[in-house]
Amino acid sequence: MKLELISFKLCPFVQRAVIILKKQKIDYDITFINLMDPPDWFKEISPTGQVPLLKADDAIIFESNVISEFANDISETDLHPADAVQKATNRAWIEFSSTMFNDLFNIVTGDKEAFTKAKDSLFTKLARVESVKGDGKFFNGSDFAIIDAAFAPIFMRLGWINEFTNDALSLAEFSNLNAWSEAILAVNEVADSVEDGLDDVYYSNIEAREGYLSTLLVDE
Repeated sequence: MKLELISFKLCPFVQRAVIILKKQKIDYDITFINLMDPPDWFKEISPTGQVPLLKADDAIIFESNVISEFANDISETDLHPADAVQKATNRAWIEFSSTMFNDLFNIVTGDKEAFTKAKDSLFTKLARVESVKGDGKFFNGSDFAIIDAAFAPIFMRLGWINEFTNDALSLAEFSNLNAWSEAILAVNEVADSVEDGLDDVYYSNIEAREGYLSTLLVDE
């Protein structure tokens, strides 16, 4: 089966799928498009007009969580916990985590009032996750799972923002999440899930948005 992942370099949802594909050692090609001006062939095959989109031979699979589940299903190993309740709980928190990207977008683009509101919203959600995250290396303990891949783009972007500013979104108050973030970002497949120099692109994106966050940037 030939797999081709359609991607936009800055998209965190694409990153989720890439991590699972790499973690499961699945061969795939990747095609980057400009999501601001997508090619006609992409418009024809994408029901949502969004990435990621996976072409599996002639089949079209879309939505990052579905692509991640598909990659897991065709693999010899399972990156979900075996217990049905724990698996369902993981999937629920994955859905919950997806709402955090709206907060991150508003943090990057908003004026001071919008920034503050989005930060409060994000940190309220992080506090909820902190309350259920144990002290194991990953979410379920010692084994990396799909839920860890789902949170990876969030932690990576928070890390970039804290690096670009004087820790404007520091996770220091969340001891379990802070340790979890460090563990996730140290995984090779996570580090390799973005293009080289994407942190610089993200920095430039913050500058170009001219939101309140851009005023907090320190010189690189």
